[in-house]
Parts: sequence; structure tokens; C-alpha cells
Amino acid sequence: MFNHVKPEVLLENLSATTATNGKRVYTVGDKQYPSISTICSYRNRKGIAAWRKRVGNDEANRVSHQAASAGTTLHSIVEDYLNNELDLDKYKESFLALMLFKQAKAMYNRIDNIHFQEAPLYSHEFGIAGRVDCIAEFDGVLSIIDFKTSAKEKKKEWIESYFVQETGYAKMYEELSGLKISQIVTAITCNTGQTQIFKENPNDFVPLLKDYIAEYVDAH
Repeated sequence: MFNHVKPEVLLENLSATTATNGKRVYTVGDKQYPSISTICSYRNRKGIAAWRKRVGNDEANRVSHQAASAGTTLHSIVEDYLNNELDLDKYKESFLALMLFKQAKAMYNRIDNIHFQEAPLYSHEFGIAGRVDCIAEFDGVLSIIDFKTSAKEKKKEWIESYFVQETGYAKMYEELSGLKISQIVTAITCNTGQTQIFKENPNDFVPLLKDYIAEYVDAH
């Protein structure tokens, strides 16, 4: 059983709108802030376009759809598991997602003392908002935890945007709660059966976070 702790702050629910171009904006009082995931996607757009050109649109659409479907279902399974509410029969038609969960269960068991799941966050300082996967202890350290799925294992140099996104969540939560987040965790479940854990210090990525934000704001 996972322990859930009483959080230090009550987080207000935020309304969000998504345009046809995928741009997602959160309303925070009388302000509108872009989502950190949209900002990171904007930086990655050239790499995605090059990949689509290389493999062709049909194959890119197939891979993207399969990954999105399995990833969304796995995320729901993990959320139920961490909430001590998992009913595997609910997901019996989702063979791939169930297989991935069983392969990665030991990784999820390194999580405890959960503060929030799927929590809305924002920062007036950085002018961003978003919804974080999980705020909890990972290996005993209070962390921002982001769950990812992948067709194959990732190299660290390929996933800079993951660390930037998680740093955004860390800085948002620090601003709202006053708690220090010294660790961001990328928990990747691969279709090949492997799992990967990347643990980083968010302070190392604050300059990149500012660069990502500036590039997005300048373009919009």
C-alpha cells in the first residue's frame, strides 16, 4: 500500500483550452499561461518533422497512435496503482499496457509518500502552467516524477526536453508550496521490456527552461 501524505498546499483547479494546432493554455486568474508541455513540444518541432519525413507520414501516424494509446492506458493503470485502487480486470482488454505495467511494477514500487497525482500547477515567475504526473518521494527523496513510454531505450542526450519540462513543474510547485524540490525523475517504460530511471537536479536545467520559454514567447 502506498502512503499518501497531507500536502502542504491546496492547489486550485485550472481551466485549460487546446487549439487545433495543439497549443495548450491555462487560465490563472486574469492571466493565460502556456503549458510547459506545449513549450517543450515547440522546441522539439524540428526533430519531429525530420522524423516524420524520414519514416513517412503513414508510419509516423501509426507509431504515434500506438504509443499514445498504450501510454494513456498505462498512465491510468499507474495512477490507480499508486492510489491503491487498481483493478486489473478494468484493463483486461489493454494487453500492451498491462504487459508494460507488469514489467515496470518494481520501478513504480520505488515511489511512496505521495503528495499529488495529476496536479495543476502554475508559476507567475516563469509565466507557465501545467499538470504534473506525480509529486512524491522516489527512493526517499521528494521528487517531481514524470511517467513516459517509449518504443525503445532512450539516451540521456535525447531527452533534454523531459528534464526541462520536469524542472518547470519543480519550480511551479516550489513557488506554490514553499517546499524545495531537489530531484526530478523520468520513469520510462519501454515496449522492449526494459525500464529506465533518470534522476536529475532541477537547478541544473533552469537556464534551459528560461531559454525554452523565451524561444516560445518570442515566436508567439
